[in-house]
Amino acid sequence: MGDAVTARLEALAPEIPLGMEMGVINLQSRDVTIAVKGFVVNLIEAIVIVVVVLLITMGLRSGLIIGAVLFLTIGATILVLYMWGVALERISPGALIIALGMLVDNAIVITEGMQVRIETGMDRVAAASEIVGQTMYPLLGATVVAVMAFAPIGLSPDSTGEYCRSLFLVLFFSLLLSWVTAVTATPLFCALFLKGAKQTSAGEKVDPYGGLFFRMYRRFLAGALRFRWFTVGAMVLLLVAAGFGFRFVDSSFFPTSTRPQFMVEVYLPRGTHIEETSALVSRIEEFLLADESFTHVTSMVGSGGLRFMLTYGPQQTDSSFAVLLVDVSDYRLIDERKAPLERALLSEFPEARTSVLKYELGPGSKGKIRARFSGPDPDVLRQLASATLDIYAADPLATSFYLDWRERVKAVTPVIAEAPAQRTGIGRPDVAQALKQAYEGVQAGVYREGDDLLPIVARAPESERAGGAASLYDAQVFSPVSRVTVPVRQVVSDFETQWEDTLVMRRNRARTIEVWCDPAEGLASTLLERLMPQVEAIPLPDGYALEWGGEYEDSAKAQASIAANIPVPLIIMIAIVIVLFNSLRQPAVIWLCVPLAIIGVTAGLLLTGQPFGFMAMLGALSLSGMLIKNAVVLIDEINAEIGEGKPPYEAILDSAVSRVRPVSMAALTTVMGMLPLLLDAFFESMAVTIVFGLSFASVLTLIVVPVLYAIFFRIRSLPADA
Repeated sequence: MGDAVTARLEALAPEIPLGMEMGVINLQSRDVTIAVKGFVVNLIEAIVIVVVVLLITMGLRSGLIIGAVLFLTIGATILVLYMWGVALERISPGALIIALGMLVDNAIVITEGMQVRIETGMDRVAAASEIVGQTMYPLLGATVVAVMAFAPIGLSPDSTGEYCRSLFLVLFFSLLLSWVTAVTATPLFCALFLKGAKQTSAGEKVDPYGGLFFRMYRRFLAGALRFRWFTVGAMVLLLVAAGFGFRFVDSSFFPTSTRPQFMVEVYLPRGTHIEETSALVSRIEEFLLADESFTHVTSMVGSGGLRFMLTYGPQQTDSSFAVLLVDVSDYRLIDERKAPLERALLSEFPEARTSVLKYELGPGSKGKIRARFSGPDPDVLRQLASATLDIYAADPLATSFYLDWRERVKAVTPVIAEAPAQRTGIGRPDVAQALKQAYEGVQAGVYREGDDLLPIVARAPESERAGGAASLYDAQVFSPVSRVTVPVRQVVSDFETQWEDTLVMRRNRARTIEVWCDPAEGLASTLLERLMPQVEAIPLPDGYALEWGGEYEDSAKAQASIAANIPVPLIIMIAIVIVLFNSLRQPAVIWLCVPLAIIGVTAGLLLTGQPFGFMAMLGALSLSGMLIKNAVVLIDEINAEIGEGKPPYEAILDSAVSRVRPVSMAALTTVMGMLPLLLDAFFESMAVTIVFGLSFASVLTLIVVPVLYAIFFRIRSLPADA
């Protein structure tokens, strides 16, 4: 559609009258194309990083096999997404990058298992049959558990869920397809291309786990099992410290956009003539263009523009309102110039209220901090709002103050002389209609000119309206008793000037006034923490209530919607783990490790200074799925070793050693695949959450899961390892 619009504009260019220029304010298709191409580049970079990591850590043949399976999975995923109607936008390519590391998990487990068996001399077909038969259902259950971790966002019915739903769909299809390719294509490629059994120069078989790294890990795990309660205590202390440290993590909803454009909203007193507003906007334009960092300014007077992007909400028609779209050479300049520009606009144009606003990347709106007062009396509501504005103004980091009722305006109200009015049969509606006809005019008919319908307005001549307030008495009103028009002065004793609310907002049918502000810099949550206690300390009369809107409300609604959809996926996840092991103790071991992932998440957010927003919350949910998946595979291997008759303690050590490479590689590929997203404003907090959380979660899987397994099943350490 963007190409068609561009072609049509080019075709119309010769027909533009002389002296008129046509330019493009916003072409969303161009922005979408640039964004999608950028994400495709990030996706390719992530794929290359993952494949290179596999080649280095798992060897040339194994790395190429897993890389080939990864390409098959991605290709199949793109095909299914196309059939399902999932479009390429900001969320879906990013979700595919998030899934990359998890897509190779299943293939790594199969490849690792076959490689070990083939190197020990087992027949290739037998190795494929054994490893697939042993891990097929545990991998399927673990994959479904990982998918269920993202289900709350896919089931969320609010605007945030709609905005991020493609994240769940991409992960749903890609992870399930990764299991399909892992149990079909992966064993085939391994049987065809993996080398045979390795032997030493003396003709002995090589121990696949005899390397230095495996021996060091085995020795460390043996020590952790010996001092198991010390290990558990250390983890509990770390969890408590992380919970305490999380209090110092900032919170947010969605990050601001990287679009190289910002808005300047201009509000003059309510009722200002549109020509006066236009004249002021022309002066603001000249002021802005005097700065070389601002490349172009587009003005819209009387209303906002069309919804040219998803997160932009147009303003209703208002002659006292205008909005300017200011283009900059680099979006990073906006944060630097926002606060100084607001101060400069306030100094240069004190007659207007101006606000400098950035675009949002997700659901949300301007006025990140909103105090909402409800009650019956407009005067009391105005007093509460005024006290709130004073609190906002006293904070140096609060800016862009706004009252949604706007200012009260002066209104001239006639005082009806009841006795003369009754004698002439003239009522208040008659006086109102006469004054409107004299000064504003009333529609008397419609004139048709071609396809246009032009209203015919009847009102008094300008000479009769030029006398100011005194001429109000001379307006003529029709008397139904005498059947003639009489001057308004005969039925009106006086005209009073009063202040009145021209805009009254209601919420749930109750009068509600909102007081807005935005942070001049930093996060809205930090500013809200300072303002909230002061505003809530304002005494409220009986019948009046205070609520908080803005980002606080949007975030709470989104989190509540997610929380409401967690129970069903959580029950499914628990049920799958219980069915896999037909026991309660193994699932208890797995689920006790999940809360410990917050240790890495807290450390990552504090080190990078990222807030815990909606996307970080999704990253934390995904961590639970990744952690459970790795733990399921490890415990399944322990059960298999014990089932073959191996002593339980040796089974724990051998199983953990055999799973150290798949778990480490799965974590490493996921972490490395996340690197491109660390540079993206929208996914940055999620990437930080997963990178740091998964790094620590891998330690949990390789150390804490075996220790908890030994505790729950009362497995004692062997004297040789004591």
